Amino acid sequence: MAGNGIVADEENIYNVNKVQPLASTPTPGRFKEGPEEKAPLLTKVLGLEELSSLETEIKTPNLVLSVLIAFVVAVLLLATYPISGGHINPIVTFAALLTGLVSVSKAAIYILAQCVGGILGSLALKAVVNNGIEQTYSLAGCTVTVVVPGTHGPTVIGLGTSQALWLEIICSFVFLFASVWMAFDRRQAKAVGRVQICVILGIVLGLLVYISTTVTATKGYGGAGLNPARCFGPAVVRGGHLWNGHWIFWIGPAIGSVAFALYVKMIPSEHTHSY
Repeated sequence: MAGNGIVADEENIYNVNKVQPLASTPTPGRFKEGPEEKAPLLTKVLGLEELSSLETEIKTPNLVLSVLIAFVVAVLLLATYPISGGHINPIVTFAALLTGLVSVSKAAIYILAQCVGGILGSLALKAVVNNGIEQTYSLAGCTVTVVVPGTHGPTVIGLGTSQALWLEIICSFVFLFASVWMAFDRRQAKAVGRVQICVILGIVLGLLVYISTTVTATKGYGGAGLNPARCFGPAVVRGGHLWNGHWIFWIGPAIGSVAFALYVKMIPSEHTHSY
């Protein structure tokens, strides 16, 4: 998930090859500073400026990235639904296991395949992006904190461990409650339809990523991972600071899945029609 600010990795602090600013970014002394143009209030609220320019504090606008996530997830779910029922995320698989929808052996195979897929995806990304992009965006990995140059030496910036953990727990539960439950309940799955469910899953996931990154507004925090396998891939391939707090992206979703399973168990059996 995209971070909330462009912050150099710890590798950049000690290397001469720093990530250069965008070509359109003014440098001190090149242009005269004029009066600052104020954008309309509606434009600021909707974040429309971010849609038309990459000269933002984060370079990759949270809103744009969240929309892309929604589309990509929907497409992947539609592509894998005939094979595994759309099990591309350990959160979904673990929740299905806890609610009795899949066996332990099948869940283990799914999660292992998801982790392998995360590693292969990270290797593919590493092969096609340049070193500067890889360092700046941490190979699309999940980050809680990063190390940046400071006045008195390298400084750690990011979100507190407890805050990041709570965000992961809450967002995971909301993801399961607001969207995945429709796929688990055959009444809703039949009424809504496979395509619509996959689209809703993607939209909910994209919204949660946008909310987690925007509300916290903390540089160094990459937002709620909401997919341990996706966080695991870059950590294995790139390593370094991506292992810092990596456990949060596994323990948080696991707790969220347990909370969801308990919620499901509290519902009288006659009111549930799960597969």
